[in-house]
Amino acid sequence: MAARETVLIVGATGNIGIAAVLGALRAQLSVLAIVRNQTSADKLFQHIGTQQYVTVVEADITSDQGVQGVVEQVKAGKLPSFQHVYAAAGGAYWTTPLKDLSTQALREFMNVNFETNFFAYRATIPYLLEQNADNSSWTLCTGSQGDLGLRAAPAISQGALFSMASAAARENVETNIRFNEVYLACRVEVDESAEKTGAMRASRFADHYETVLSRPEIRGCRISVFGDGDLRELRCETKIKNPG
Repeated sequence: MAARETVLIVGATGNIGIAAVLGALRAQLSVLAIVRNQTSADKLFQHIGTQQYVTVVEADITSDQGVQGVVEQVKAGKLPSFQHVYAAAGGAYWTTPLKDLSTQALREFMNVNFETNFFAYRATIPYLLEQNADNSSWTLCTGSQGDLGLRAAPAISQGALFSMASAAARENVETNIRFNEVYLACRVEVDESAEKTGAMRASRFADHYETVLSRPEIRGCRISVFGDGDLRELRCETKIKNPG
């Protein structure tokens, strides 16, 4: 029997991260989940309902050395190797108007919502290239706030992620890594919360990642999710508008 592949999940204890963990497990993959501390790990296990096939590691993903340190532990054999990455870091969602946004607040937003994902990409892509496993993948979750602009700072940080996704998709056209962006245009919450608010349940949103993992032909795409109908029948468009 072939060994299970592993997904490294950045932002694993958030609403989106929990969905990604569930999707990976349903796809018969193992998970290496980055958490802040043991309390976060306990929260993750509570929401997914199992600890089987899940390894947790503590790291500060807001630091440029956080995910890099995890990769170094993988290389040293202290953690399982991984072939896939799902990045869902972020969460800062203040309503401060653009005109009132302080420099400090802007920098905090960019660190939490953008730099975390960039640091993860920079730390893991060289490792995946070096491993050269067939059909490795790197999936980045972004949000429609970047287009709506209803919340200034979150919109700015999402805009940066859109551009990052375009560059990453182009850079990996001919590599062993299929990069995709998941563009989320609806609210996702852990199941207990979603039952009260009417948001999409994380266990339901998990279907999208299970589907992405099962379709190796999807690469260099924006996969838009506006509702339940987009979780199995993926709505894909290329990120590479003008091939160089």
